[in-house]
Amino acid sequence: MLNDRYPSKLLEKAVEEFAKLPGIGRKTALRLVLHLLRQDKTEVESFGNAIIQLRKEIKHCKICHNISDTDTCTICSNPARTDSVICVVETIRDVLSIENTHQFNGRYHVLGGVISPMDGVGPGELEIDSLVERVKQNNTSEVILALSTTMEGDTTNFYIYKKLKNIEVKVTTIARGISIGGELEYTDELTLGRSIVNRINYSDTLVH
Repeated sequence: MLNDRYPSKLLEKAVEEFAKLPGIGRKTALRLVLHLLRQDKTEVESFGNAIIQLRKEIKHCKICHNISDTDTCTICSNPARTDSVICVVETIRDVLSIENTHQFNGRYHVLGGVISPMDGVGPGELEIDSLVERVKQNNTSEVILALSTTMEGDTTNFYIYKKLKNIEVKVTTIARGISIGGELEYTDELTLGRSIVNRINYSDTLVH
């Protein structure tokens, strides 16, 4: 049934779809849709095709699970990056955040989330086993735990630390310049960069 607030069912449907995006309310969605209607058809088609192509053709790196156009992402295939240091992050957004600091030149490992029993996410749903195998096979010298400083992030850090405990690898964590409960993607680049540079041994954060 057509909402009386909209003169077109097509307009209403487009607004509903935009409003599904995170942080987009119906007013903002309407503004975006009306903006697109003012553009040339070719520009709107290009916009739509870019989204469709992204969803159909995007890949995940077979090594670190970052998004990529090919089977191996540009970071993992870059010979100038340090092979021996792996930075473990929760999501692809965190890779982008850390890269923007220009303070890290190693490799990444994207878990795809954090352990959260309340949300039904256990270790088996995350890329933890592949991380352990990667550390074993690649003679990794250091694993940096760069997860958000939330209860779930800390739980995941500890779980990974226990899994790596019997492997000869240094396990560090980002310095607590990031506020407790904070998520990496919302941390300013300067603070995040310093947290990476001034990382500490993970074992030193544990209560003995």
